[in-house]
Amino acid sequence: MKKYDKVAIVCDWLTEIGGAERVLKAVCEIFPDAPIYTSQYRPKRAVWFRGHDVRTGWLNIFPAGLRRFMPFFRNLYFGHLDLSKYDLVISIANAEVKGVKTRSDAVHISYLQGPPTQYYWGLYDQYLKNPGFGALNFLARWGLKLLVKPLRKTDYKFAQKPDFLIANSDYVKDEIKKYYGRDAATVHPNVDVERIRELAGGLNLDSARLSKDGEKERNIFLIAGRQVSWKRVDLAIVACIKTGDELLVIGDGPEHKNLVKLARGHDNIKFLPKYNGAAEIVQYFRSARAFLFPSLEPFGITPIEALATGTPVIALKRGGALDFIQDGKNGVFFDEQNVDSLVAVIKKFGKMKFDSAKISMTAREFSEQNFKENFSKTIEKCVDKKGRSHE
Repeated sequence: MKKYDKVAIVCDWLTEIGGAERVLKAVCEIFPDAPIYTSQYRPKRAVWFRGHDVRTGWLNIFPAGLRRFMPFFRNLYFGHLDLSKYDLVISIANAEVKGVKTRSDAVHISYLQGPPTQYYWGLYDQYLKNPGFGALNFLARWGLKLLVKPLRKTDYKFAQKPDFLIANSDYVKDEIKKYYGRDAATVHPNVDVERIRELAGGLNLDSARLSKDGEKERNIFLIAGRQVSWKRVDLAIVACIKTGDELLVIGDGPEHKNLVKLARGHDNIKFLPKYNGAAEIVQYFRSARAFLFPSLEPFGITPIEALATGTPVIALKRGGALDFIQDGKNGVFFDEQNVDSLVAVIKKFGKMKFDSAKISMTAREFSEQNFKENFSKTIEKCVDKKGRSHE
């Protein structure tokens, strides 16, 4: 990566670690001297960034738990954040960070971690049905209905500010065009596939699959992740109730109690709210016949981790899954986001055979190294294009 005089990295918030923060971490490794500007920073939770030059402002005085209630404040904060002293600004965007101020001759490149802010645009109706605020859902619905028009207006305005947009999947690229009216390049996010493969290395990918307890292969399916309504964990549960297959549900979230209630009386549905680190979940991946991925998502870190262990994925044929599922090679699609469609594919899956080693190889495309190379090349192309336009 060639040198740039003054570079700044910006993100919406930095209060935990996860897939979005892994992207930010990799970008910081490409530009190790660049400061990070953000609205809120919690070093005790965002441990990857301890020792980095993280800069916040007045929003950092608010508790991190209020983040979901603060889009107007973030619009105000980022809309006035002046980064005009930098030659290159890279915003890692989930929401409002696209709106920072830059010089006209500088280059601002925004990497969108998902579609245009979903609760304003594509998933607005779903969020109204279940905003995920529990007892405060009624208040969240009222607030979203009241504020969605000005929030959409500001979000659209902020999306026009960067010189270039990068999407994390082709689905996100299409959504950017649909709602923001802009073109974007695609650079898939990084997944820690090498570490996952290393953790799974104690198990021969070509050998017969064993359960966590070392028993013979079981008819078990797996779904994991934060349990919110739009993840559609309920589809996986009802489908396995109908087929009689064993399902392990890993994770927690606002929908956990409803999901447990849905599965009540069906011993084939097991819940594991927490697990002890990556090594343990790799064992669960390896004991599963397939990972179920029924949600419409911009990408999908966890299913790629499953692929890295040699576990096939049964995925909805929409969204980011189209970028990493090779139908019949490392997984299989179901067409409609409903129980009958998923049940039909689970039954079809029972007659299919997969090569674990070949499945694992398909995950390598999403390695840390590939992300850094693809991201760096895309940045250079954008900078060169902006430079030519000023000649």
